[in-house]
Amino acid sequence: MKMSEYIDEAESVLLHTYNRYQIVFDKGEGVYLYDIEGKRYLDFAAGIAVFGLGYNNKKFNDAVKAQVDKLVHTSNYYYNVPAIEAAKKLTKAAGMDRVFFTNSGTEAIEGAIKTARKYAFNKDGKNDHEIIAMNHSFHGRSMGALSVTGNPHYQEAFKPLIGGIKFADFNDLDSVKVLVNDKTCAIILEPVQGEGGIYPATDEFLKGVRKICDENDILLIFDEIQCGMGRSGRMFAHEYAGVKPDVMTVAKALGNGLPIGAFLVNEKAAALVPGDHGTTYGGNPLVCAAADKVFDIFEEEHILENVNEVGAYLSEKLDELVNEYDFITAHRGVGLMQGLEFNVPVGPIAKETIESGVILITAGTNVIRFVPPLIVKKEHVDEMLKTFKGVLDKVNA
Repeated sequence: MKMSEYIDEAESVLLHTYNRYQIVFDKGEGVYLYDIEGKRYLDFAAGIAVFGLGYNNKKFNDAVKAQVDKLVHTSNYYYNVPAIEAAKKLTKAAGMDRVFFTNSGTEAIEGAIKTARKYAFNKDGKNDHEIIAMNHSFHGRSMGALSVTGNPHYQEAFKPLIGGIKFADFNDLDSVKVLVNDKTCAIILEPVQGEGGIYPATDEFLKGVRKICDENDILLIFDEIQCGMGRSGRMFAHEYAGVKPDVMTVAKALGNGLPIGAFLVNEKAAALVPGDHGTTYGGNPLVCAAADKVFDIFEEEHILENVNEVGAYLSEKLDELVNEYDFITAHRGVGLMQGLEFNVPVGPIAKETIESGVILITAGTNVIRFVPPLIVKKEHVDEMLKTFKGVLDKVNA
């Protein structure tokens, strides 16, 4: 079948919740994807910051294949070895005490919200507690995660959402302080806002929020779903500020393409008990074998070192674009999570770039996002820039 025929079939059977690019992908290798007609694309999106190890990593594939032949699922009525091993490595990497495995990032957020409310309920027996979230944040599309997402555009059609959510301004500590009261049970934020436009939190802000939480016995929740698992150059982005959360959510690169997320807690925040929370598929042997192997490969292939080296190179080159093109107004980011802000809509630019063989994605209406696989090299940055600048020159003509 032709690509257009596959797309027509998809549109006849899939719910139209995505405005998809007109591409049907067939396979991947390293930092490249190939469509079903054989065209090659340099991938600087990584499945929205998911494919940290790149495509067709043999060590990863072999680990997943071996687990498929052993055991895929048993349910959480029983223990399984891959979940135990993955939990040990994840808690160690995060400096946290306990973990609950989920199927996705948005489910991890749901668990984090429930943890905060149960923690506060255990203290006073009341259920009128409030959570402070950030404007321009994004935490997912389920009802709880949507409730703490600071973008009315995503929320409007689905109200009423869960109550007791207040919104402060990211990197504005005073705006957080004025919202804190005796009902506040948690503050949730992304150490680097992703969908909101690639905005890193300042060290001062993270330290200040941590102090507020300590002084008021409030749980601090960090959403590291996109910026975690090495993307920032540290295993988790909050490490730059030298602070620790009470609850943390992860997903995306944790499974290198397999559907796994998690929320982690310190002992203080381990409020959930049997009957409070559950999942049928979360933490099954297959996805946990994948996550377990991800940590091994991070160490064996020096992933963090590569992120820091190539991330610095990418940052330097993106700074040059800001100086070269008048319609690029800012560059922000850290590691291999970078963004360029434009004073024009970026949707057409991303579309043109993809048609030219380089996959880039947007963050909002005016930011191009660069989140390639964490194995990307400097020569791939150069290849991307050559194509991207060609598109920019065309738009700027």
